[in-house]
Amino acid sequence: MIVDSHCHLDRLDFDKLDLNLDQVLDNARAKQVEHFLCVSVTLDQFPSMLEKIQGYSDVSASCGIHPLDQKDALDKQRLIDLASHDKVVAIGETGLDYYYSKDTHAVQQASFVGHIEVANELQKPLIIHTRDARDDTINLMREHNAQKCGGVLHCFTEDWDMAKKAIDLGFYISISGIVTFKNAVELKDVVKQIPLDRLLIETDSPYLAPVPYRGKTNQPAYVQDVAYYIADLKGISYKELATATTNNFYSLFNLVNKG
Repeated sequence: MIVDSHCHLDRLDFDKLDLNLDQVLDNARAKQVEHFLCVSVTLDQFPSMLEKIQGYSDVSASCGIHPLDQKDALDKQRLIDLASHDKVVAIGETGLDYYYSKDTHAVQQASFVGHIEVANELQKPLIIHTRDARDDTINLMREHNAQKCGGVLHCFTEDWDMAKKAIDLGFYISISGIVTFKNAVELKDVVKQIPLDRLLIETDSPYLAPVPYRGKTNQPAYVQDVAYYIADLKGISYKELATATTNNFYSLFNLVNKG
């Protein structure tokens, strides 16, 4: 069995898929996906996200604000209140994304620090988004003791040096369907070096569908394609990859392993 450690079920276009949420989850379950982590990107939309997934015992939630959705100062108390829900197993996604406007860097950094502080207070791991912000991401993690709560650098696309620094802080590295893209040469090399006990897999659906679905709406069922590809890349069996990443997921997010 495998898990989708990062998806946005509330962002799926069900009309475009011609499916409802039950069908999307059933399609994934048929591909041996036994648990889903539905990840928050704004606090305003968190209650409606939670309502959509409330009835599914195999779907957990995170709570936080994506760095590109952080327009104003973080309301830490509101984050604490929302993230204290028993279905919430992680804080985020949070982090730094410097690919776009430099005008938001200060707000992003302050928000990231706030998320780290909340994660430590609630003792829930962080889900970190990082893009073109390698040094600042690692430095803020170190300065604000992110190793106390732990977590994952999700949809990782940076270099091995950054991955190793995060791993040295006790973090996991999660790989999405981007690894299947032809031009993801450096990422493929990074994946080969990630220790199996620090690796997670994800879809980040509805974004970034893996080959052979690239360009289509991504969905949790496709995490199996990611798993097969990574197993081949690392020269191990699918079963070994599936067992390790599933165990890592349950360990990180303090959930009971159904296996």
